[in-house]
Amino acid sequence: MILKAFSVYIQRHKNDILTSKTTATKLLCRWIKHVINKNPKNHVDKIVHKEIMLAENKAGDFLIVGKSESGRTLVNALYNYALSYEHFILSKRLDDKLPDGFTK
Repeated sequence: MILKAFSVYIQRHKNDILTSKTTATKLLCRWIKHVINKNPKNHVDKIVHKEIMLAENKAGDFLIVGKSESGRTLVNALYNYALSYEHFILSKRLDDKLPDGFTK
């Protein structure tokens, strides 16, 4: 349920990953920040509020921490999903390139 909500968000921003405007992990941070900063209205929002904590410094670096063992498992699953989605998108982009396109 939570991975599905995040997957919808990350798929809407697929072009930002392809154009190198952002990374999937930064999108994960933005999504968590968005969910945490609003009043929880559904089960996804309530679980994220209860299980995940987000810390960010002035430089824009962030730390996502699970508040409990289940929260740590959730953070790990979201992080791994973000990385695998980014690798999938970029590998599809590379599949479209010819091998000679990488030579000088």
